[in-house]
Amino acid sequence: HTLFFKIRTVYYLMNTCEYNILKFWHGTTTLAFICRAGIIVSVDSRASMGKYVSSSSVKKVIEINSYLIGTMAGGAADCFFWERNLGSFCNLYEVKNNHKVSISGASKIITNMVYKYRNSGLSMGTMIIGWDQNGPGLYYVDSQGNRLRVKSISVGSGSTFAYGILDSAYKWDLNIEEACELARRAIFHAAFKDPFSGGTINTYLVREEGWIKISSDDIGKEAYSKYFEK
Repeated sequence: HTLFFKIRTVYYLMNTCEYNILKFWHGTTTLAFICRAGIIVSVDSRASMGKYVSSSSVKKVIEINSYLIGTMAGGAADCFFWERNLGSFCNLYEVKNNHKVSISGASKIITNMVYKYRNSGLSMGTMIIGWDQNGPGLYYVDSQGNRLRVKSISVGSGSTFAYGILDSAYKWDLNIEEACELARRAIFHAAFKDPFSGGTINTYLVREEGWIKISSDDIGKEAYSKYFEK
C-alpha cells in the first residue's frame, strides 16, 4: 500500500501545476536583417528564470570566429555550448581544407549536431550570421533541427513587438546609421512591452571584412526619453 501511495502521489504531481513550476519560462528579444549597409544584429541582455530576472548583462551575441556570429534565444547554456562547439568545427574545417566554411555550411553543421537531440529538452532558437564568398548569410536554427535562410528575423518572447517596428520602417537601402537606429528602436519597444526582455541593447554590424560591435545602449530613462518623449 505504501508503494502504491507513492506512485499515485508522483503521478498526481506530474499532472498538476506544482510539477510544471519546474518548467521555467524563457524570454529574450533578438533580431537581424540584411540591408545595403550589411547585416545588422541587435539583442537585449536580460536573462530570466520564470518570473525572476537572473541577470541583466548576458552576452547574447556569441562571437564564433572573426567572420561568424550567433545569437542566443532559449536556454543560455544550450546556445552557448553548441555555438562554441560550432566554432571548434569551423576552425578544424579551415585547417583541414585551407579555406573557411561557408555560412550555409556552418548552419548545416550546427543543425546536424542538435537534430539528434531533438525532443530531449534542448531549448534553442538561434541565428547563424556571417559573410562568405556567396555574400551575406542569415540562417535561423532551432533545437528541433529546423533551418531557414531568411533576410529579416526576430526571435524570442518580444519578437512580435520587434516585428511591428521592423515591418513599418525596414527598407533595403538603409545606411549604417539608419539601420542601427531601426534595430535599436525595435529592441527598445520590445523590451518596453515584454517583461522578459531588457538590460542593454547590443548592436553588431556584419560585412565582408567581418563583424564589429557598433554600440551598447542601456534600456533606461535616456532611451525612454529618446523614443517616447518627442
